[in-house]
Amino acid sequence: MTPDSFSDGGRFFSVERAVDGALAMLDLGVDVVDLGGESTRPKAWPVTAEDELARVLPVLEGLMARRPDAVVSIDTYHALTARRAVNAGAEIVNDVSGFSWDEAMADTCAELGCGVVLMHTRGRPGEWGELPSLAKEEVVPAVIAGLRGCLKAAQAVGIPDERVVLDPGFGFGKMGVENYALLAGLAELKALERPVLCGISRKGFLARTIERFYGDAGELPPMEARGVVTQAANVASVLGGAHLLRVHDVRAAQEAVSVADAILAAG
Repeated sequence: MTPDSFSDGGRFFSVERAVDGALAMLDLGVDVVDLGGESTRPKAWPVTAEDELARVLPVLEGLMARRPDAVVSIDTYHALTARRAVNAGAEIVNDVSGFSWDEAMADTCAELGCGVVLMHTRGRPGEWGELPSLAKEEVVPAVIAGLRGCLKAAQAVGIPDERVVLDPGFGFGKMGVENYALLAGLAELKALERPVLCGISRKGFLARTIERFYGDAGELPPMEARGVVTQAANVASVLGGAHLLRVHDVRAAQEAVSVADAILAAG
């Protein structure tokens, strides 16, 4: 529910359209609806918890009124937003900072007894363009070390491991081919012994891979041209050990994952 998210900013900015969009996804069979009120695209401007709540809370309340059995996660790094959203019916807090951008978040989630998704990130969106690059052999160890820290932070406040899902954070402080190094080494995250969520849909590093097929050099393909490359990456994610996918195109992702699951079953 943002005007500026990289993929669908503005598309679901009204409460009615956002609720209808969530219901349509649920009707297609998604397991969790993820609601977010702040863009985390590169160079995005942060919003206050109050502004974030003004965007997401009416949508959450409208969705729960229409579909009270829906499982909803709230995409936020603000403890205040997390508390209000869980009290309104959300069951999961999806924190892209892995408890690192709001010092009250870990204790808040422990008190609420909710599930948490903890993501690895290097820096904040406004800093990503200035970060030093990582050698391909550095990427996975850096992500594992960061996620171990997230898991320890959760354990320190008494959040049981079974309430934690870990997200390696594709695109979050990883530039270009660093994301492919992460995808290639995704299976190594099994050492953390927690379910893994991958949010890879439509991201810029995928678009760079296919830019030679579209338009002028240097211009990324538009969102509507990123479907095939996204599903290829979704299949690779599942084959690499991902348990959950954060997606935009529900039916296409379901079909792609069916192939990945069939491969795993045959093996």
